Amino acid sequence: MLPKKGKNTSQLGFYSTFEEQLSHQHPLYILANKIDWKMFEEAFKKHYSDEGRPAKPIRLMVGLLMLKHIRNLSDESVVEQWMENVYYQYFSGERSYACGVPCEASELVHFRNRIGEEGIELILKESIRVNGDDSNDPSVSVDTTVQEKNITFPTDDKLYKKIIKKCWSIAEEEDLPVRQRYTRTLKKLSFDQRFRNHPKNKAKARKADRRVKTIAGRLVREVERNLPAGSKYQVDIALFKKVLAQKRGDSGKIYSLHEPDVLVYLKGKGTQKV
Repeated sequence: MLPKKGKNTSQLGFYSTFEEQLSHQHPLYILANKIDWKMFEEAFKKHYSDEGRPAKPIRLMVGLLMLKHIRNLSDESVVEQWMENVYYQYFSGERSYACGVPCEASELVHFRNRIGEEGIELILKESIRVNGDDSNDPSVSVDTTVQEKNITFPTDDKLYKKIIKKCWSIAEEEDLPVRQRYTRTLKKLSFDQRFRNHPKNKAKARKADRRVKTIAGRLVREVERNLPAGSKYQVDIALFKKVLAQKRGDSGKIYSLHEPDVLVYLKGKGTQKV
């Protein structure tokens, strides 16, 4: 097929800017010019110091977090795709093409920990504001039947390890005495739990699982004994005890400490147990 006549095939000027080379109808271009980036810089600058190694720009880190959730990517994927996508770079504040990765994927984890829940809520509020009239709709239908949750198997040692960390934080916040933290013991048990599917390691891994559960129970009982009456952590202690007592065949099991009311949607046969 012959090309259409009259098509503009002239090249951009030598001094054209990075912004002029992009399509102004691209969703990320439009969104980048709607977001109040200065608001994030003013809110998050309190988390930084004038001393030490210079940090990454706040707009870059906030932009990467937004892109991660907009495109449903992992930390590693959003960092890799940023280097290849010019709209990602413009969205996060670049004014010229950058050929390298913006940061290490682990820096996104450090940034999330630095801004905390308050910072994440601020990003969410700005995304709601940008949506305009759509965010003011009084009737919203959301189907969360198969929404992914940060849960784990109800009798898995991950829950027990989370209980141990929660007990440590409660003891530090309430200044409670703890006879033993089991830090070195837990590190050794983590090595024993590796390669658990190998025939020679199955027995060792199961024994380590039972040991982790025992340590979690000891710390829960010790924290419970030392907590003052009417403490706000009594509810958490009751939740920890319920998790430690649940078994595979029980009903109403706890799958997550931060969302204890979450239920599991089973795939396959209805008789399947979790």
